[in-house]
Parts: sequence; structure tokens; C-alpha cells
Amino acid sequence: MTPERRRDRFRPVRLYLVAPLEPGGRPLVDVATAAIAGGVDALQVRDKHADDAAIVAAVRALRPLCDATGTLLMVNDRPDLAVAGGADGVHVGQDDVAVAEARRVVGDGRLVGLSTHAPDEVDAAVAEGVVDHIGVGPVHATPTKAGRPAVGVALVRHAAARSLPFVAIGGIDATNADAVLTGGAPRIAVVRAITDAPDPRTAAAALRALVDARRERDPADGARTA
Repeated sequence: MTPERRRDRFRPVRLYLVAPLEPGGRPLVDVATAAIAGGVDALQVRDKHADDAAIVAAVRALRPLCDATGTLLMVNDRPDLAVAGGADGVHVGQDDVAVAEARRVVGDGRLVGLSTHAPDEVDAAVAEGVVDHIGVGPVHATPTKAGRPAVGVALVRHAAARSLPFVAIGGIDATNADAVLTGGAPRIAVVRAITDAPDPRTAAAALRALVDARRERDPADGARTA
């Protein structure tokens, strides 16, 4: 599969959920089912404390749900577990496995995403051409990235002027998402805004409505940055 065809799989994504195996003490499959019904169209399994077998089992359990709903299914950090679980791809950080190694492990048919936190990291990802999309953030300070300073909307604008599909992430919720979208993000990723919500479906629907409304107000934003 060519890089362009892989990126075409990611471009329609608008609301990306990153979640542990038991978000808010609830089974991930239950939260994911509700969140997808509310408008989530990409899901990343990210749990730094779970063992390998539990992550693989979770991905396999989510696979039928994601197939039925057309939801992209990603695994954080571990390309080997993405392959073992049958995920659509892996998302790695700057200090995780090298993107070239991630690509070698997952092959040409799966997606590779990369976190970026500075303009030079965004530009390097574009120039190297190995990853299919990038995460840009944390836009706002967040406990899920403790100790990492917020990059603000400026980095979102920088990424929006480049050719690589990206998702804005970090402390984004219903109170600040519109500013991030106005800054040029065609899609947003959230953790706590959905996983900590009493009703994940309602929370997801509110966020998805913000993304869709922004695209309706200015379709050119989506065309430039998708």
C-alpha cells in the first residue's frame, strides 16, 4: 500500500479517542461503543500500565466493533502489539521506537502515526515521509503528558501549513476545541473529555458537533489541512 493510500484512510477522521483499558473504571469496549455512537471515528488503545497480553486482548475485542462502524483502531507505542492484535496501525512518540522500525514491524498495510511537539519535529516528519500522520501537541497542559509544556495553537497553525495529515491533541475539551479548530486543526484527539465523562456518547457527540460545525462554516480549512 502506498503512503498516499494509507493517508487516505486517515483523512476522513474527525474525532480521535485515546483511552486506557479501563477508562473511568469501565471496560474499554463499553466506553468505546458509546463514544463511537457519539461520533468518534478513530480509537487508540494507550495504557502504559497494562501487560502485553491484556492490550492484545483488548484490541482483538475492539476489532469487530471498529470493523462494523468503520472506526480506525490504533495502538500506542508498540508496533508488535498492533500487529498481534490486528489493529490498523501504531502511534509512537519521539522517544519511543523509531518510526523506521515501526514501519518495518507493521509493514506497508498499516498506519504509523508520530507525536510532535515543536516545529522542527513537524517538519522532520514531513521531510522523512515515513509516517502517515502526526499528533500535534499538547496544545494545552494535560496530566496525561505530565511535565511536557503546552505548545498552544501556534504549532497547530504550523502543522496546518504542511502537507501531512495531523490531529491536534492535549487538554482539548468542549470549552476550548473551537479555538483549536479555528487554528487549522481538521480533527481533534481527546482523552479525559470523553473517558471521564459520565456519558461518553453525549460527550463525544458534543465534540463531534464542534468539529463538524467548524468545517461547515469554513470548508476550506478542512481542504487545506486534511
